[in-house]
Amino acid sequence: MDFLQGPKSEPKVNQEPVLPSPMRFRACSWKSRYIRNMTLEFKRLTEVGVDEIIALNNHPEVLRQMPLGSADFDEVKARDWVSHKDAQWTQYGYGPWAFLIDQEFAGWGGLQHEAGDADLALVLHPRYWGSGKAIYQEIVNRAFNVMGLSSITILLPPSRKRIRGVLRLGFKADGELYLGGVHFARFRLCACGKFRSQVSR
Repeated sequence: MDFLQGPKSEPKVNQEPVLPSPMRFRACSWKSRYIRNMTLEFKRLTEVGVDEIIALNNHPEVLRQMPLGSADFDEVKARDWVSHKDAQWTQYGYGPWAFLIDQEFAGWGGLQHEAGDADLALVLHPRYWGSGKAIYQEIVNRAFNVMGLSSITILLPPSRKRIRGVLRLGFKADGELYLGGVHFARFRLCACGKFRSQVSR
């Protein structure tokens, strides 16, 4: 999610997933302003029940945020999906995690290989949407300070007009990309702060 080309990161192959120790953070619950401490854990997707992943990826509110998603995500597709996602760790040295909050599956995300970039994804169950900031911060910390990546990207559909939050995080517009026939706008966050551009379809 190549036309603005920032510094690319060389993939580190055959690297085990970077799994931080459980961390405490404060988050607001989905339907109220009640703030409480929670425990966040990053796990392998293979460590999460496939039924939980199916339920999340078929959730109507989640699907509205996933242009490439569909409501027919069954067990066969789910097992193939998990295998493909988890294999990125061996192939590229990074990949997606499963997120557990207070030992409950909250969603998945992390860094996925897209068109030569480490692309940030974050898919949470609606009841954990208030926890997104803490998870995002830990992903970025791992990307730059542990994995040593020089940049990461994020892909948004052009219909997503409210992007000020992404820009405030330091991402810069980095062109567009087509995945699965779907048009995405790409934004890049560089560890070094340098930025160049080039068009890619």
